[in-house]
Amino acid sequence: MILDYVGVKEIQGSLIVLDGVEDASYDEMVDIRLEGGGKRQGRIVKIEGKRAVIQVFEGTSSISLSNTRTRLMGHPMELSLSPEILGRVFSGAGEPIDGLGKVFSRKKVDINGMPINPVSRVYPRNYINTGISTIDVLATLIRGQKLPIFSGSGMKHNELAVQIARQAKILGAEGNNFAIVFAAMGAKNDVAEYFRRKFDESGVLQRVVMFLNLSNDSVIERILTPRCALTAAEYLAFELGMHILVIMTDMTSYAEAVREFSSSKGEIPGRKGYPGYLYSDLASLYERAGMVEGKKGSVTQIPILTMPNDDITHPIPDLTGYITEGQIVLDRNLENMGFYPPVSVLPSLSRLMKDGIGEGYTREDHSALANQLFASYSKVMDARSLASVIGEDDLSSVDKQYIKFGKLFEKKFVNQGFNENRSIEESLDLGWKLLSTLPKKELDRIGDDMLNKYYIEDEDLLERNDNPDILGEENDREDDNEDESEDEEES
Repeated sequence: MILDYVGVKEIQGSLIVLDGVEDASYDEMVDIRLEGGGKRQGRIVKIEGKRAVIQVFEGTSSISLSNTRTRLMGHPMELSLSPEILGRVFSGAGEPIDGLGKVFSRKKVDINGMPINPVSRVYPRNYINTGISTIDVLATLIRGQKLPIFSGSGMKHNELAVQIARQAKILGAEGNNFAIVFAAMGAKNDVAEYFRRKFDESGVLQRVVMFLNLSNDSVIERILTPRCALTAAEYLAFELGMHILVIMTDMTSYAEAVREFSSSKGEIPGRKGYPGYLYSDLASLYERAGMVEGKKGSVTQIPILTMPNDDITHPIPDLTGYITEGQIVLDRNLENMGFYPPVSVLPSLSRLMKDGIGEGYTREDHSALANQLFASYSKVMDARSLASVIGEDDLSSVDKQYIKFGKLFEKKFVNQGFNENRSIEESLDLGWKLLSTLPKKELDRIGDDMLNKYYIEDEDLLERNDNPDILGEENDREDDNEDESEDEEES
C-alpha cells in the first residue's frame, strides 16, 4: 500500500522533517509533490522512532508546511545502467545532460554499491601506462589500485587529469576493453567545459563516462556524484568485463559538502569541523576499487584532491593517505619554475608498484632504476641544502655533479609536454641516461650485472641519440641565457 504523508513538521535548510512515518528505511528515496504541482526528490538521512529527516535534492524553497505531499518509494537511490552510458555526460545525480535523451536501462543498481568480500579480492598486478615518466617509473599505477593525486589550489591538476585520461592504457586491454569514468565535484562551468572539450578533441570521449557536478549545483548532489560514478564503473567492470579507470576531482569539494551536510543535521563536528565519520565515508568510496575473483574487469581509482593551504597534514589528504595505497604529490615550487607536470618525486610513492613492475610487466631494470633515482635525487636535495649554507662554489666535486644531475632530472625527466606520451621503455632509457651523468661508483642501489648492462660509459652515445644531447642542450641553454644577459646589458 502506497501512502502519501500530507504536510511537513519542520524545514531546516535542505532538510524537511516528517512525523508519524511508518516502516521507513535509511537512505530510502522520497517523492515530494509541491502545492503548485512541482515535484522533487529526496532521501531519508535520519530516523528517530516515527520521525524521519529527509534531504531534499533540489532545495526546500517553495515547500509548504501544510500542503506538501511526501511519498516513500521503498528503495534507495538507483542508477540506470546499460552499455549505452559510454560516451555520455551525466549530472552529479546521474541524469543525462548531453541532450541525447535518457538511457534505456537494462538494470537499476543501488548507488551505494555492494560490499566486496575480502576473500574474493584479487591482489592488484600489472601496471597502467599513463605516458608520464614520473608516474610510470617512480610511482607506478597498478591495475585495481587507488592512487590519489595531492595538489594545491590553482595548480595544473586538471590538465594532469585530462592527460592521464587521454593517454592511459593497460597492457592487453586495448580498444573496447578499457574505459574512463570521470567524476567532477564542485567544478566551475569553464572547468567542466574544459574537460568535455579536451576529451572530445582528443577522441577519447566515446570511451569516457562523465559525471559533472557544478559549483552552483546543490551540495546534496555533490555527495551523490562519486557514488554514481563508482556504480557505473562497477557495472562496466564486473558486468561487462572492462578495465575501468575512475578519475574523481575534487575530493576536497566532496569532503566540504559532507561537512556542510553534517552541520545542517546538527552533528558534533570533529577536526576542523569535519564529521567524525569522514574516514569511514571516504573509505566507502575508495574501497570500491579493486578486482574480484572470477570477474575479468577491474576498477582503478585516481582521486584528485586540493590540499587547503598546501597542507598535507590537513584531514582530507591525511585520511586519504591512510586509506589509499600511496600518493602522487604536486609541488607548487616546481610549477612556479615552469615544470609540467610538477610532480614532487620524494614524497610520491606507490605501495603496490613492486608487484606490478619488472620482468614480465615493464622491464627487468625498472625496480632498481626507480630506487636509484629516488636515492640520487634525495642526495640532490642534501647538496642543495648544503649549497644554500656554504655556497655552491665550495661544494665537493661529487656534490656539484649531484647539483647538475638534479637540474637535468627536473628539466628532462620530471618536465614533459602536455601532449607528450612517453612509452615505459622511453622513460626507463631516459632514467639511465640521466644516471649515467653520475660517477658509476655513486650508483649503489643497482647490481653490478645490471649496471654493466645499462650504464652508458661513452658520452658519445648521448650525442648520437635521436633527441638532443642532454648535457649539450643544457650547455646551449646556459649559453643562450648568457647571450640574452649580454644583449640586455648592451641595450
